[in-house]
Amino acid sequence: MPNEGRQRLTTDQRNSFIAAQLGWTMDAFDYFVVVFVYADIAKSFHMSTASVALITTATLFMRPVGALLFGLWADRIGRRIPLMVDVTFYSVVGFLCAFAPNFTVLIILRTLYGIGMGGEWGLGAALAMEKIPADRRGFFSGLLQEGYSFGYLLASLASLVVGNWLGLSWRWLFGLSIVPALIILIIRTRTKESEVWEQTQEQMKSTQTSVRDILTSPAIVRRFVYLVLLMTAFNWMSHGTQDVYPTFLSAAHHLGGAGLSPVTAKWIAVTYNIGAIIGGLIFGTLSQRYGRRYTIIFCALLGLPIVPLFAYSHTAAMLCLGSFMMQVMVQGAWGVIPAHLTEMSPNAIRGFYPGITYQLGNLLASLNLPIQERLAEHHGYPFALAVTIVPVLTAVIILTAIGKEAKGIQFGTGHTQPEPVQAV
Repeated sequence: MPNEGRQRLTTDQRNSFIAAQLGWTMDAFDYFVVVFVYADIAKSFHMSTASVALITTATLFMRPVGALLFGLWADRIGRRIPLMVDVTFYSVVGFLCAFAPNFTVLIILRTLYGIGMGGEWGLGAALAMEKIPADRRGFFSGLLQEGYSFGYLLASLASLVVGNWLGLSWRWLFGLSIVPALIILIIRTRTKESEVWEQTQEQMKSTQTSVRDILTSPAIVRRFVYLVLLMTAFNWMSHGTQDVYPTFLSAAHHLGGAGLSPVTAKWIAVTYNIGAIIGGLIFGTLSQRYGRRYTIIFCALLGLPIVPLFAYSHTAAMLCLGSFMMQVMVQGAWGVIPAHLTEMSPNAIRGFYPGITYQLGNLLASLNLPIQERLAEHHGYPFALAVTIVPVLTAVIILTAIGKEAKGIQFGTGHTQPEPVQAV
């Protein structure tokens, strides 16, 4: 298929991809809304910010549950129906957060939201990547993953408009999520089932192979453990450079923060999310030429010398530059991940495998924000950022270097195009 890379996507391919990207965008929007308002939530419920930061931990903690439940369901009955149920579930739960009467109810709702968020990424990525031509996966992988940064950017803008310009309560931000979620649901009703999944089901019946046979294969188990470790490092890298940063920018100097105004901090967040989107698109595309692993290692290596500028700058301009450059690198590496994880996943469990490895990594990295807040209380935010980011960038480099990849694999066949690459 030499000319496939130059062909326009079909309507079905386009709808599947748009729905996946919008779903991931709205997941990120709803998650990062909390990052911007957890100090406001703490005031509303008369709690410390470190205690309220556990909201993010609760959300991340339940993501593997969603990946497991919706992933296994999708491998059993197909991708479409589980995805539509998932988006309905998390949009309703996210909307109900606006009406939480106390912190206990809010954290329960955020815990349930984590289940929906856990199901979204793996299924959406699997369906989109199974439909996208193999030689275009790099670009669309970056575009898909940067839906996450776009959601963060939208959360930054929404927080500015709702909180700073209109002076409305944090509850309004959660209420906003229901409208785009309905749009995603409408698009997903127009997508067709994955042909790769249908072909795989026929192959499994003809060979009398079960999902259990695949899951218990020693090679698949080894690859599973490796990918969970890789995703732990990746998620710590992402959350370690994002979650606490808006609070650091606006916290007073005597609290170890940069002492900027909340409005300035949010505009910097908008700027570094633009950098994240640029990085994901550029390096996702480059991974199609230079390989998934080399691209990730390159981004993480370039992230290391940016840490001092990112964490220890004293002016708004330098902090903006440092955070912009850091997110180009961090999310540049992340732009490779949708393609990389789906390519490393067996056909029969692609609904389950990418999502569960991704979300178990998130679970292991879920204590990042509370840890950074505790470190900041005693040593200041610059130290908290640097001491967590440098080791995790190093871990990403090492783990990626010792792994393998399956760039160009043809889903449903196990063959690669144009050059075979042995997967772990």
